[in-house]
Amino acid sequence: MISVNHVTLGFGSRILLDDISFQIGPKDRLGLVGNNGAGKTTLLKVIQGLQSTDSGTIERPSGITFGYLPQQMKIIDSRTLFNEVKTAFSEVLDLESKVFALNRRLEESSDYHSPEYLAIAGKMSEMSARIEALGASKIDEQIERTLFGLGFGQADLVRNTSQFSGGWRMRIELAKILLKRPDLLLLDEPTNHLDIESIQWVESFLANYRGAAIIISHDRAFLDNATNRTIEVMLGKIYDYKVPYSKYVILRNERRQQQLAAYKNQQKLIDDTDKFIERFRYKATKAVQVQSRVKQLEKIKRIEIDDEDKSSIKIRFKAAPRSGSIVIDAVGISKSYGQNSVLENISLVLRSGEKAAFVGKNGEGKTTLSRILAGNLDFTGNLKTGHNVRTGYFAQNQDETMDEDITVFETIDRAASADGSINTRALLGAFLFKSDEIDKKVKVLSGGERSRLALIKLLLEPFNFLILDEPTNHLDMRSKDILKQALLGYTGTLVLVSHDREFLDGLVEKVYEFKEHKIIENVGTISDFLERKKIDSLRLLETRQRNEAKIKDSGIKGPINKETYLGKKEFQKMLRMITRKIVNCETSIEKLESELEQLSKQIEAQGQGGISYRTIGGPSIFERYGMRKKELDDNLSQWEKLHAELEELMKSQAE
Repeated sequence: MISVNHVTLGFGSRILLDDISFQIGPKDRLGLVGNNGAGKTTLLKVIQGLQSTDSGTIERPSGITFGYLPQQMKIIDSRTLFNEVKTAFSEVLDLESKVFALNRRLEESSDYHSPEYLAIAGKMSEMSARIEALGASKIDEQIERTLFGLGFGQADLVRNTSQFSGGWRMRIELAKILLKRPDLLLLDEPTNHLDIESIQWVESFLANYRGAAIIISHDRAFLDNATNRTIEVMLGKIYDYKVPYSKYVILRNERRQQQLAAYKNQQKLIDDTDKFIERFRYKATKAVQVQSRVKQLEKIKRIEIDDEDKSSIKIRFKAAPRSGSIVIDAVGISKSYGQNSVLENISLVLRSGEKAAFVGKNGEGKTTLSRILAGNLDFTGNLKTGHNVRTGYFAQNQDETMDEDITVFETIDRAASADGSINTRALLGAFLFKSDEIDKKVKVLSGGERSRLALIKLLLEPFNFLILDEPTNHLDMRSKDILKQALLGYTGTLVLVSHDREFLDGLVEKVYEFKEHKIIENVGTISDFLERKKIDSLRLLETRQRNEAKIKDSGIKGPINKETYLGKKEFQKMLRMITRKIVNCETSIEKLESELEQLSKQIEAQGQGGISYRTIGGPSIFERYGMRKKELDDNLSQWEKLHAELEELMKSQAE
């Protein structure tokens, strides 16, 4: 489908891509891996044509479509969630708008047999057939299925996109890209802001996707489940493995051993040759041999190996005083923000040495409870912290406690000073701080850099209770390995908020699932938890089917009661009906506003002596403007009424 041929690209003196070539097939699932800064994102842009190259070519079929999800994006904030995502179907929307305009022209004409009328009717028929062929009747269903799969709720459909946080806005863009069904998906860190359930939904989507996909990700489990081929970008070169990530790691280690052996042999040859040249440089009888060896050295293509292997770097936590056997005893913890209830009557006990994970959809209260346990947030209920417990909390604003006027090196060196076994430079390098960055002042670091620095500092301080909220977000795979090994050796109590299944696997022995303002304790690993979730989902589906059959057979009808299955079903039915009406109303408002804008321009042009806009036998332009204005007012009134109904419905559910 796409052929990358001998592409070279440099920035300044650095060669990022050096004479690379590979092909992308029409159904390839390709994982792009490598250290941060290796050129993975640049390669995605080169493939799509967003980045020019110094040499080489990219062969793309005519008409190929791309769906590119960058790590940072901008979203228009003038639409509701549903209508913003609906822009993915731009061809259908454009055709529907044209059919809408043509239909207006037919309504305004009274000569049903004129050539103009028949031509418009024929054109409308062609467009309507095309709309049907594009599956317009199933668009709403596709949008809802995709948004629900990515974690949005029914009530979110009519919220303005400006009301969503950065992570949810990324999901909006991902939904649009997936719905466009491009020939090639280019996804740069798509799981960064997804919870475990949403990641699994994306995996399922990609498993049935008809096009090709190239994915950059530091999530091993996601790459294993979503890809069947791995390309490593390293030191300007690429290494193509026809296997998913876990198998690639095995093959890469074998290649690295071969590479190291070849490197050592070459270094010995170079060293021996240098010694020969130095020994006989000034002997006339050896001049020919010396010149031959010099030319031999010049012709050698030097073998380069990957950056320092940091797998040997180990972090040992500072010894902390032992805590009491009970670290946290929480009873009846609740938290609300205004009318929005986040946690309701939460109780849990954490014992010394336990390692637990907080999982669940975003917005379910994981971070809120983490902050409560860390003592950073007020609440209602009872919370007892055990004897001699020293709590360390890592969050996105953890960097605010650091001294901004000292350097990166000084920040970590001071924290590690009591432990002479820690190599500060090697430790910083393991967490992606290069040698030319360690002398930077903390105040000039980016958000991701400050977050990584705060994490390293936290790990070197003597806490016996650690709460880490998404600690792997700014780390590459090797850094995550080092962090995981450190936490495996940690003897204190640990709470991890994370969506990274591979990182959690083998690290925690208890999983707290956050759902509907409550928590559910699950003893076992994250793999055990996910396996039970699959079984529970199947049981729930079977129960639901049996209940539906019973209700259908009995013909029972009754009032809405949220405590019964029938009540919940009726509530969801009414919620879907109102939100769809709101969406349809907003679509009509957009079209009418667009038409009124065009009519205003025509009236202005006519007033300035321009073209006279009037349909033969139909209403004048002023009459048409008045009709559309009334329709718009009616739609706006209907929109307000529907929102009032939605608010009342949500209140009834909350009571």
